[in-house]
Amino acid sequence: MYLGDSRMLMQSTLKKQSVDLIMTSPPFGLIRKKKYGNEPAHRYLEWFRPFAEGMKRVLKPTGSLVIDIGPAWLEGMPAKSLYQFELLAMLCEEYGFYLAQDFYWWNPARMPAPAEWVNIRRLRVKDAVNPVWWLSPTPWPKASNRRVLTPYGKSQQALFKNGYNSGPRPSGHVVSETWGRDNGGAIPPNLIAAPNTVSDDSYQQFCREMGIKAHPARFPRTLPDFFIRMLTDRGDTVLDPFGGSCVTGEAAESLGRKWICGEIVEDYLLGALGRFQAAAGDKAVSKESGVYTVPTILPVSKEAEAVKLDSFGGKPPPKSYVPG
Repeated sequence: MYLGDSRMLMQSTLKKQSVDLIMTSPPFGLIRKKKYGNEPAHRYLEWFRPFAEGMKRVLKPTGSLVIDIGPAWLEGMPAKSLYQFELLAMLCEEYGFYLAQDFYWWNPARMPAPAEWVNIRRLRVKDAVNPVWWLSPTPWPKASNRRVLTPYGKSQQALFKNGYNSGPRPSGHVVSETWGRDNGGAIPPNLIAAPNTVSDDSYQQFCREMGIKAHPARFPRTLPDFFIRMLTDRGDTVLDPFGGSCVTGEAAESLGRKWICGEIVEDYLLGALGRFQAAAGDKAVSKESGVYTVPTILPVSKEAEAVKLDSFGGKPPPKSYVPG
């Protein structure tokens, strides 16, 4: 854990090109000032620039930057700020990042807000989705979706049993016979559904016992767990410059990765110690029950983990590839 300004951590303390994955959730550009130190949307880009410079400096050429960035509303009106998309454009156009893919974190348990537009006037529905930008210095970051497979649905299992109807579809897609092959699990979509409702885990229990205020804006461990699995190998280094309560560090530790969490608020790091004092196998789970069943990521097979990640899916580079 690093207590201090993460701009200094990335610009001078860490070595150049020493990090395989930056997995982070910076303070959002909200209208109201929060205790964890967010910047207003209209000043967000200027505030973020030094962090972007540091991220570009420490990230390896085939590494990834994953940013969970929540929404904001324009002050006094039922219209959204574009700051998330402006940040994405800035990172790509000014700092040379590529958007590998856009993901979305859906929190089914999120409270309805803003109250004025959602609860009182009933003009809008609740914001329940955060964009999660997966970026890289290259269009070819190392990755494998074989590390994040989910269980096959009942209909797919029935197709394996009864046979697959290959051939053209009305959409124009052609389904080959290989679609009927059991590959150990289904490829997940870019929508990650994860209720953020755990209230009895070791972290919060530790904070209560020690009289430490828990970090108010934690993301669920499901989020860093997914990207750490997909984008890093065992022994790789994961950095979270806005570490908060070190959810990213906890996920990285459990998956055998090295990790660094930077945080400027000492109390948040003191509380984070509780994540690493829990007994192995802590099984705190969300009690959220809703209409959507959150897919469980399957354990990575020994065969899949033995294959080191690369940028081309284990195949030769395509003709469109231009070495950097």
